[in-house]
Amino acid sequence: MREGDLHQELEERIASELRQRRRMVEALEAEPALRGRMSEVVQVLCAALRGGGKLLLAGNGGSSAEAQHMAAEYVGRFLADRPGLPAIALTTDSSILTALGNDYGFETVFSRQVETLGKPGDVLMVYSTSGRSPNILKAVGRAKALGMTVIGFTGEGGQTLAEACDLCLVAPTQHTPHIQELHLMMGHMICGLVEACLFAGAEEG
Repeated sequence: MREGDLHQELEERIASELRQRRRMVEALEAEPALRGRMSEVVQVLCAALRGGGKLLLAGNGGSSAEAQHMAAEYVGRFLADRPGLPAIALTTDSSILTALGNDYGFETVFSRQVETLGKPGDVLMVYSTSGRSPNILKAVGRAKALGMTVIGFTGEGGQTLAEACDLCLVAPTQHTPHIQELHLMMGHMICGLVEACLFAGAEEG
């Protein structure tokens, strides 16, 4: 293929990808129930953090990176120059993860940490594009038993996780990369709204 032809083909494919993402955002905007659940998530997080609770986050693979990313936004800052908010990604300590995986099985790597670090009034936020990850579902069960509130992020077909959580945000697609992109978008919006609610008047940095 000639260089000029390749350049044109790539531009067309990029334009197509951008159109797909525009339709994804339009699909989110068209779901008032999802917007309502996002509002509830913001209120739950604000109440927990005001009451001295903390946020625990977990996911596998790309969703593991999402958990770490969002923990950093809360502990550091998102937009506002404000005090840090207590958030712990359960995906980051390789010694804990490998010890638990080796000694008890990979399905325990998050639930054991929830059992150790969680308490009533805390929030567990979990990411699973399929909604069927055994270690995520086990962590959800442990958190509920401890009296924690559980917020989930999944995609279409993730009914198992959605039914196990107190609140679950379902990306309206079954395509894993698109689910992850929408999770990041929703997570950023929620973090920004939590900041605005807890630190009204804080200057953006």
